[in-house]
Amino acid sequence: MNNDHNPLRAGLRLDRVPGPCGVIIFGASGDLTKRKLVPALYSLLRQNLLPASFYIVGSGRTTMTSEVFRDGMRTAIEEFADEGVGDEALWENFASRLYYCVTDTGQPETGKQLATMLDELDRQWATGRNRLFYVATPPASFIPYVQLLESGGLNQSETGWIRIILEKPFGHDLESARALNREILRAFREDQVYRIDHYLGKETVQNIMVLRFANGIFEPLWNQRYIDHVQVTAAETVGVETRGGYYEQAGAFRDMIQNHMMQLLTLVAMEPPVAMEADAVRDEKTKVLRAIRPISEEDVPEIAVRGQYAGGAIEGEQVSAYRAEPGVNPKSNTETFTAVKFFIDNWRWAGVPFYLRSGKRLPKRVTEIAIQYKRVPHLLFANDDGRLEPNFLIMRIQPDEGISIKFVAKVPGQQVRVRQVSMDFQYGTSFGMRSPEAYERLLLDAMLGDSTLYARGDFVELSWELVMPILNRWSKDPAQLFAYPAGTWGPPEADEFIEQEGKRWRRP
Repeated sequence: MNNDHNPLRAGLRLDRVPGPCGVIIFGASGDLTKRKLVPALYSLLRQNLLPASFYIVGSGRTTMTSEVFRDGMRTAIEEFADEGVGDEALWENFASRLYYCVTDTGQPETGKQLATMLDELDRQWATGRNRLFYVATPPASFIPYVQLLESGGLNQSETGWIRIILEKPFGHDLESARALNREILRAFREDQVYRIDHYLGKETVQNIMVLRFANGIFEPLWNQRYIDHVQVTAAETVGVETRGGYYEQAGAFRDMIQNHMMQLLTLVAMEPPVAMEADAVRDEKTKVLRAIRPISEEDVPEIAVRGQYAGGAIEGEQVSAYRAEPGVNPKSNTETFTAVKFFIDNWRWAGVPFYLRSGKRLPKRVTEIAIQYKRVPHLLFANDDGRLEPNFLIMRIQPDEGISIKFVAKVPGQQVRVRQVSMDFQYGTSFGMRSPEAYERLLLDAMLGDSTLYARGDFVELSWELVMPILNRWSKDPAQLFAYPAGTWGPPEADEFIEQEGKRWRRP
């Protein structure tokens, strides 16, 4: 069959430009808007990926005029966009479409004022009442903003489409996630709701499916017959900085494992979707969650470890312990490091452990997926210490996005000596162009109505359901918290946790 005329596949090869629409950002005076959202929209305009008819409305409780909002967004673009403002004519075009409207979830009448403004802008810019709402606020404001939109009649349109983007975290536990989904779905349909996880917008994350399903050399080896185990690492050198108050409520497990890293796990483990369409891809990811072996609270010490950083040194600079950080309880039992092991009980992955770890104040900033293949069945060659390193396929998500294959080769010389070597692919050097920011891709997808890279409600609830026994056990047993010096790879217990099974953590 010739696929050249398949409209779906043809669409994947072309730049996609959405139709006319308005983008409304709640929390417009916050860091996310200044650092990511507006610079991403400006970058899309620079790339000619925004429609000819669009407008952007910033909104929130802060009182300001549209002129003041424009000035603030110019400053943000100068500071956070790759090329700054650049072309003045481009900026003037962008600025002419920027507006501000005060909304306060405690004052329902402001929702009607916003509705009046949007009606006027829809007429002015001929957007057909297509509207994308982005709730860039703390989670406590999600439901109030949904209710504000509903009270102003902004959750539906007779002539256009309405979509809403919500930032993570999606709940604090299973019960709150279910309650949040119920309230959102009371005002919006599931196909209108876009739960954003910015990790899914990163190039290497998107490339996982291309690597697997567009190359004949990888997928045949992507199973329990050849793979020994999988490690997913998200390491940060920074501490909690100014987020002590938030982190005290979240901790490393809620902040990273339950959302970002579960998404990465499912992309590695999923079966091929029947088509590159949102529901087909998300169905396969959800099936992986359903296949993960359930955990009981009694199992937790065997499958999970948590730690908290003490004082130490990062890149030669002394740093404080977590308990000495601003906004942190001096007796806090919140984890800043966590490692967990999952098994996926299906035909492809039976018996293959997936190790996920994430932590702050570690020696290196890196996020990667490392797939370790099984060792050869009979040792003909060995390196100088009598061992033979296993093969790895490594997908680097940040920094220096790319893919490496580690294999064994002969060292030049008269003797047969072997050493592990690498074949490396990096986006920057291979394509000679910058990778788009995650928010550029995700905002563009939402305007296009493509929810492939967004979390579905059932995925969110399933991921919470899987991890709740771990969180419940830790809440009852604070002694299961191990200290580690800042600048190390976590507590010694995390090394023992994996080494007792004859494996070891990879040092990125």
